[in-house]
Amino acid sequence: MKKTVLITGGSRGIGAAAVREFTARGYAAAFFYKEHERQAQMVAEETGAIGICCDVSCRKAVAEAVKNARIYLGISAFDCLVLNAGISREGLFIDEDESHWKQVFNVNLGGIINVTSEIVQPMINKESGSIVMLSSVWGQTGASCESIYAASKSSILGLAKSLAKELAPSGIRVNAVAPGVIDTDMNACYSPNDMKALAEDIPLGRLGAAEEVAKAICFLASEDASYITGQVLAVNGGFYI
Repeated sequence: MKKTVLITGGSRGIGAAAVREFTARGYAAAFFYKEHERQAQMVAEETGAIGICCDVSCRKAVAEAVKNARIYLGISAFDCLVLNAGISREGLFIDEDESHWKQVFNVNLGGIINVTSEIVQPMINKESGSIVMLSSVWGQTGASCESIYAASKSSILGLAKSLAKELAPSGIRVNAVAPGVIDTDMNACYSPNDMKALAEDIPLGRLGAAEEVAKAICFLASEDASYITGQVLAVNGGFYI
């Protein structure tokens, strides 16, 4: 029987690359998306994965989407969970208000909590599973004018390490991937000059590709990483060491 994976934020960027990588490795996959329906359809058609529209910040919507994903794949428990869905926000700290903080944290941290809460009990029941959470280099180093985003991504690291300790006795591994500057739509807010300057600050001299992050995610989810848990794998070209 094929191993199964659920990936959030799977319609584009790192999430879409992860869907492609997992299915290429023989996994049966389901992915969530909130917007970009056409891109989601294209990913589903290309990979054979099932795409389900879901706002991960809404616990009720997550419960329904997870139920539908299990029914479609004919399973009671996923083997792997990849928590990639997230949003970014730029701005001076003094210009941010409560609604901005809530919006980012409800998706970036709340979404992970909501989906994990629906997925983890069946993993505990079968005493196996792998969870990979997507953080960011900014969650490790902080980022000027991106305090909300950086704080949300930093909180993911604390959650991953805590759950790794809590779930290890049940045979479940929890790790995080912290991408650096990756060539995806999320970085479209930066000008070409900004992107060039960032690339010059990266020891490998270039931006990362979504596919490179997807391979790191698949490694942590696989049996090749069977004795790795509670770790943060930085995929950043040496930008932060």
